[in-house]
Amino acid sequence: MIVDGRVLANEVLARAKARARELSRVPRVLGIVANTTPATQSYLRIKEKRATDAGCVFEVQRFLEDTNADLLCRAIAATNADTVIVQLPLPSGIDTKKVCDAIPLEKDADVLSSVARTKFEHGDADALLPPVVAAVREIFIQYTIEVKGKSAVVIGNGWLVGNPCAVWLKQQGAEVSMVTLESGDLAAALSVADIVISGAGSPHLIKPDMIKEGVVLIDAGTSDSGGALAGDADPACAEKCALFTPVPGGVGPLAVACLFENAVTLTERAMNS
Repeated sequence: MIVDGRVLANEVLARAKARARELSRVPRVLGIVANTTPATQSYLRIKEKRATDAGCVFEVQRFLEDTNADLLCRAIAATNADTVIVQLPLPSGIDTKKVCDAIPLEKDADVLSSVARTKFEHGDADALLPPVVAAVREIFIQYTIEVKGKSAVVIGNGWLVGNPCAVWLKQQGAEVSMVTLESGDLAAALSVADIVISGAGSPHLIKPDMIKEGVVLIDAGTSDSGGALAGDADPACAEKCALFTPVPGGVGPLAVACLFENAVTLTERAMNS
């Protein structure tokens, strides 16, 4: 089964928009941007459109690439937007952790700050799920994927994909192994995995002969391959998978939708506090 992330994303966005309509004002989302690469501009256009689809307003505050962390932190502190999104990656030389930690918990829809991430890692009842985790959860719910007791492999230990997905899988009762390109045990780990979530950002790293029949393969890695967007998994892997998310059109659109659903949740909480 090949997952159509765009269809699922539209369902999440519609759900968020229905909730946003119940509020007395439109949720405002501020994007802090200091990187002007074509990829960043593309992501921003997508987010602007998806914000509208979720019943939100998306505003962007742009900074030159030679800006500094203190200036970005002051901008975050000064905003009266309901939620704040820091568009990553930030230019080299900027302390990304410092900037992300400046996002107040009550405005952190992306779960980028240490405070928000700690609540998630502790499994607090009111903790938001990082958008990629929320996307994976949505897929597993829609396709009735059981996690408890399964052997899961997470490729990559990044802050946006690998780390939070490993935490969530453990919370759901999976036996989780995290591997990286440097660890050297990728093939052995994949050969016995029931569930694979990849965020390595290495084009077609995973080949069909590396995975077992009937695996659930969630490809959350994106990179450029000859000018085209490519995932970590060779598309031919889909034939062996019980469930497969393609790149593009899989986890990506759904994660953006979940981001704005988080934004609506935070706005609801702010208005009801």
